[in-house]
Amino acid sequence: MDTSVWLPYVQSYGYVMLFFFLFCGIVGIPAPEESLLFLVGVMVAKEQLLLGPSLASCWGGAMAGMVTAYGAGRWWGAPFVQKYGKCVGITAERWERARRWFGRYGKWGILFGCYAPGVRQICPYMAGVSRFPFGPFLLLSALGTAGWAVPLTAAGLWLGQRIHIPLISFPLAGLALFLLFLLAAWVGQRRRKKSFES
Repeated sequence: MDTSVWLPYVQSYGYVMLFFFLFCGIVGIPAPEESLLFLVGVMVAKEQLLLGPSLASCWGGAMAGMVTAYGAGRWWGAPFVQKYGKCVGITAERWERARRWFGRYGKWGILFGCYAPGVRQICPYMAGVSRFPFGPFLLLSALGTAGWAVPLTAAGLWLGQRIHIPLISFPLAGLALFLLFLLAAWVGQRRRKKSFES
C-alpha cells in the first residue's frame, strides 16, 4: 500500500489508525505493517507522535488481530478459513505450507511468526484450528508481537533522529526492508537445499 494513501490517516487520526492498521494486517486484510512500524519511529523522531502511546497502539492492534484470528480458527475452523481465506490473501498454498509448518514448530511459530509475512497472518488461525491452549497462545503472541513491533519502531526512531528522512520518500525504506526479507529468505532456502543434498 502506497504511503500517500495511509500516511494522511495516521497524521489525522494518530493512535487509533495505528491500532486499526496493525489489526487489519494481522487478520490478513492488506495493510502496511513493517513499513508502518518503521514510519511510526520516524514520526516519533519528528515529534509528530509520542513513543509510548504509539507502541501501545501498534502492539494492541497486533494483539487484537492475533486474538481475533485465533478465535476465527477455533470456532469456525479450517473449512471457513479455506473457503473465505482467499478474500484476505490466504491462498490454498499458503494454508498448506502454514499447516505443515505449524505442525512442526507450533509455539515457535506463534512467538516468531510475526517476522514472516504470510505466516503471521495464518499462524493465529492455525493455533485456533489446532486447539492450541489459549493461555500459552496469548503469552507467546504478546511476546512475539512486542519483539516484532519494538525493534522496527526503534529502527525508525534511531534513523529518524540521525538522518533527515522525508516522509514522502518513505516507500523506499519499505522497499529496502522487503528486499532484505527476500535476501534472507533466499539465503535460508539455499541453506536448506544444501542440507538436503548432503
